[in-house]
Amino acid sequence: MVPFPRMPSTPMPSPPEDGIARWYEHELGWATAVSGAGLPVQLLTGLRFDVLELPADAGFAVLRRHAGLMGPVALMGQRMRLLVAAGSAEELPGLLDWLEWGGVALDLRALGAGGRMTAPSPPGWAHSQGAAIWLRPPEPRHEVEPTLPAFAGLGCRGETPGLVRLVGTAATECHRARLLRANSAYANAQPLAFS
Repeated sequence: MVPFPRMPSTPMPSPPEDGIARWYEHELGWATAVSGAGLPVQLLTGLRFDVLELPADAGFAVLRRHAGLMGPVALMGQRMRLLVAAGSAEELPGLLDWLEWGGVALDLRALGAGGRMTAPSPPGWAHSQGAAIWLRPPEPRHEVEPTLPAFAGLGCRGETPGLVRLVGTAATECHRARLLRANSAYANAQPLAFS
């Protein structure tokens, strides 16, 4: 009888999710959650940052208006995620009311304490089609908090847009994008009339 060959004692490579989680935890100091095999790593919001989430078309318009003045920005499908200072999510409803957007249906959400966002692949790593990606990645070994939009006096610096300005721009662009989509759908539904 021939014995089975011994398996090498080298450990099997970690699944990509573990490597991604390790990168976020060790390089950035961000809390992560891995839900299970094959599921993407989640970044916990409300600890180091909150997230403003909006449609990608509105988000790209916001980025054009605040070129170079934002913290990290991620894209997943047709949704853009702007990282903002921790605690900002709690302020969003009151801030929208104060900016007189409270009664308008906007596709603008905030993720704060207890929330999660899908972790984009770290910068330079391969990613699959449709996966979350960084448009403006965080920098390893650099504190992200000073670069995040916040209320003046709560960590906001001159080189970042204040949260009020960012939310005002995001609300405007969400509303504009919604109107453009509605007008486009209406125009495509109308039959051509020739006289």
